[in-house]
This record gives sequence, structure tokens and C-alpha cells, in this order.
Amino acid sequence: MGILIKQALLEGVRQDIRIEGNRIVEVAPAIGCHADEIIDASSMAVIPGLQNCHTHSAMTIFRGYGDDLRLMDWLENWIWPVEAQMTEEDVYWGSKLACLEMIKSGTTAFLDMYAHTLATARAVEEMGLRAVLSSTLFDRGDQERAHIDRERCYSLHEAFCSYSDRIQFSVGPHAIYTVSGEQLQFCHRFANEKNVLIHLHLSETEGEVRDCIAKFGTTPVRYLHKLGVLSPQLILAHSIWLDDEEMDLLAAHGCKVVHNPASNMKLASGYRFHYDEMRKRGIVIGLGTDGCSSSNNLDMIIAMKLAAFLGKAWRSDATAVKATDIYESATVDGARIMGTDTGVIAPGRLADLCLVRLDIPEMTPCHNFISNLVYSANGSAVDTTIVDGKILMRGRKVPGEEAILAGAAEAAYKLMAKAHKTHE
Repeated sequence: MGILIKQALLEGVRQDIRIEGNRIVEVAPAIGCHADEIIDASSMAVIPGLQNCHTHSAMTIFRGYGDDLRLMDWLENWIWPVEAQMTEEDVYWGSKLACLEMIKSGTTAFLDMYAHTLATARAVEEMGLRAVLSSTLFDRGDQERAHIDRERCYSLHEAFCSYSDRIQFSVGPHAIYTVSGEQLQFCHRFANEKNVLIHLHLSETEGEVRDCIAKFGTTPVRYLHKLGVLSPQLILAHSIWLDDEEMDLLAAHGCKVVHNPASNMKLASGYRFHYDEMRKRGIVIGLGTDGCSSSNNLDMIIAMKLAAFLGKAWRSDATAVKATDIYESATVDGARIMGTDTGVIAPGRLADLCLVRLDIPEMTPCHNFISNLVYSANGSAVDTTIVDGKILMRGRKVPGEEAILAGAAEAAYKLMAKAHKTHE
């Protein structure tokens, strides 16, 4: 008989919401029926589950490691050497911790890029979230490595058939400075053949743009255009250093972009993300936290706040990057990026939603719920998280969370000890 949520605030009106199976079947001021679970939401608001459109979930076990470093120093001397020591079990525990953190802060779906993809898939399956998981490609022009990565894409795509439909496969070429043009063209062909997404870091730093011009004679978006790989299936993380013509190209080809304000600021990659300019061109923009090593948490409510504040600050315009627009990026536009039937609370949609407490200081008074959520709250305001019609958290309690915290911490400390011993 499903779940019945009673009297939740939805778009300024108190509503009942009835869930059967994994779908919302009715939204009305009063629904009189029996249900397996009845949730009194009279002190709460309901929102679609938040969509984290760019992260590296297993990097939770790097939280607090290698902070206050420049991007390439951080990657080449701190992150990549330790990642080389990671096992599937390390990735599993890091991803499981990430899922716990996302559930507790209102994220119901995420777009991930990392190694040992099946370990992340196992964690997501167990935790009940929805995810699009990218197999990372790094060939650096090495034909043998490129061949291995291509074969892995096919084998992983087939392996994903054994998981629930909450978990989808995507291809994840890391960046234009770690993946050859030929491999990017392979990813484009593979995505068309298998109808999957392509997840790529692009134009994250000014140095990346300079190096691209020096090596290829043009800027990153123009380089991708020359390769013929711009498409609606292409999801570009960061995309800070773009000019008007590049934004026009992305709009013309239906490419999507993901803003990651926390990591952009922390790694000093740049801050002039052209949010309003891209939205005016019709580019779908999602929000991401990036990995915990570069943003330190996976709280999408905090990501909304940072994105809005940063967009206003660099323009010196308090009317820019409005809370309502940022909220759409974190919900319905994020769902459009990941291709899921979520992001909106309405009959027929998948039942991925969260209940947000209103009886807490940061939500009081509630003149404008969206403003409070974006500008005032953080993930601890989320009381209940439901994904695919199943309650994953209620009253801020996730079953088994203590064991997950202990297991992830143990994996993290062992990994660092092993990596440092190898480095010595």
C-alpha cells in the first residue's frame, strides 16, 4: 500500500503525497487512504531529491588530505600517487561513505567518475541511491592504454546489466590533457552506440586553456568541436574559462555543463562561472560538489549557496544567479542532465524526494522557503530521504550508518599508511 506523506509544504501549499511502488501516484490537499507507512510532514516541506551532477564519490577517504595546494601539485604529487594504491575494497568503502553523506544531506542521485566502477556500483546498489557511474579513461596518447580503456568500456557496460535500473553506466574521459583526441572520438562513438552519457572535465583552469592553445592551436571547446565530439550526451564539469563563442557552440550542440563552486574556489581554479549567460543561451546547467578531496563535503544545499553567492560576488550584482534558478539546477535540471524521470514532485514521476524540517532556527521564519533552503540551510535540515519509493533515512537516521563510518575510516587510514610506505 506504499507511503503516504501528510501535509508537507509543497510550493507554498500543504499537500498529501501518495507513493505506490517507486512512483508518485497522487498529490492533493487531503488523501484519505491506508498506507504501509504514514509520515506526518506537518512541520516539514517536501522537495525533489537533489542531483549531484559531478563528483568522485570514493574520494571521501581523501577528506582533509592534501589541502591548500595548487591543482596540478595536488593531483600529481598527492592524489594520483595514492590513488595508484587503491583497491576495489577501498573504492567500495569510500563510495559507501559518500552515499551515506548524500542521503543525510538530501541528494538522491549523482553523476560519478572514478576507477573501480563496479565497486562504486555495489555500494550504490546496497545504499539505495540513484547514480550514473563513469568509467574513467586516461590514455595520455599511449595506444596500449587506450585499447585497454576501450575494452573496459564495453565490458563494464555489459556488467552494468546485472544492477538495478537505478544505476546507469557512462563513459568518463578524464580531461583533454590526459585523454587523446582519438580516444575522445571513441567515447563519442561509444556513447552514440550505447546511448550513454560522456562525462568530461573541461576548461577548469586558465592553465588548461593556455596549454590547449599551445598544443592544439585553439581553446578547449573549439578543440572538441574540431574533433566532432560536441553533442547532447556530453556533460562538461567546471567549464569556467569559456568565451562567448564557446558558449554559443555548447548551446548549438545541446551540451550540458556542471558548476562546482566549492572546488573551483578551494583549488583557485577560477570563479567567473557564466551561469546566467549560459542559462540565457538555453544551456542546461547542473550543480556538483566535486570530490571530497577538493570540496571536503558532498552537501548539495551548501553547493547551492556557494554557487548563488559566488555568481553575485564576481559580477557585483545582487540580482544575478537567483535562488530559484540555482534550485532548478540542483533538482529538475540535474535530472535532465542524468536523464532520470525525477526532479519534480508530480503524479507519475519517480518517487525520489526529501522532507526538510521547518522547525529549526535556520528555516525560521519562513517568508520564502526556497530562499531559506538556498541561502540559509545546510544538509542537516533534511529529515527524510526517499529514493525509488523506499525510505532511506527517516528522522535523520540511516540504518547501519555507524558501521559505514567505521569501515570507511579504517579503509582510509590503511590506504594512507600503505601509500606513504610505498612512497618512502
